[in-house]
Amino acid sequence: MNAVSIATSTPNVLGTWSMPFRRVLGAYLAEARSECLRYARSPGFMLPILMLPTVFYLLFGIVMAKTEGADASRYLLVSYGVFGVMSPGLFGFGVSLALERDGGLLTYKRALPMPPGAYLLGKMVMAMMAAAVVIVLLLAMGVGLAHVALAPAQALLLLLTGVLGVLPFCAMGMLVGTFIKGQGAPGALNLIYLPMSFLSGLWVPINMLPKVLQQVAPIWPSYHLHELGLVAVGLGYGNVLEHAGILLGFAAVFFGIAARRLRRYG
Repeated sequence: MNAVSIATSTPNVLGTWSMPFRRVLGAYLAEARSECLRYARSPGFMLPILMLPTVFYLLFGIVMAKTEGADASRYLLVSYGVFGVMSPGLFGFGVSLALERDGGLLTYKRALPMPPGAYLLGKMVMAMMAAAVVIVLLLAMGVGLAHVALAPAQALLLLLTGVLGVLPFCAMGMLVGTFIKGQGAPGALNLIYLPMSFLSGLWVPINMLPKVLQQVAPIWPSYHLHELGLVAVGLGYGNVLEHAGILLGFAAVFFGIAARRLRRYG
């Protein structure tokens, strides 16, 4: 009788067993799809993320900004875009990670035959997709209702800024989720989310804040994302590489500390 191989993995040079690349890729894609579907079907998560920035922009960026000129609506499009982008990163990572740690789901996933990074990548993809939806909705409102004049390249650049800009907030939410218990995570994250939004100039232009607050604004990642967004729509002239590098640094530091805590404490 012919022998039939049923092996699904092969030993690597260290003598341990590793999955074939196609199965690894499939595991990452399956986890990302699962996370996106899970949160898309959760109105308690998606509705606040979509409603808050769009309602605020409708009131302050369209209705109340009519007498302030076209630049006011354009400026607030970026401000509420950043405000909306922060939410899926902070809450999609922070709250869910804290709850899943408390419920033992994270321990269960570690026991599954799946790459350890698939869980985190799935949440990142979910947050990036949610950020894209927020930016697209705001762009549609800005162009359709406030008649904001944006070139296709500017709109695309703002969308790309929002999709990639969510990653530092994913890392921040992940870090908070390793410190806080599940029930306390929403409150703790709101204590970060709301003051950071105000102190970054998202609700009030940064030059209208007290001098001392203007000086400390660059310590917040949302400030740098806001500056990149203003450049994208033609209202800013900051150093793009500097702001992008600072955001990358925030993401690397937060993610590094969070990953270390997860390995140590689970």
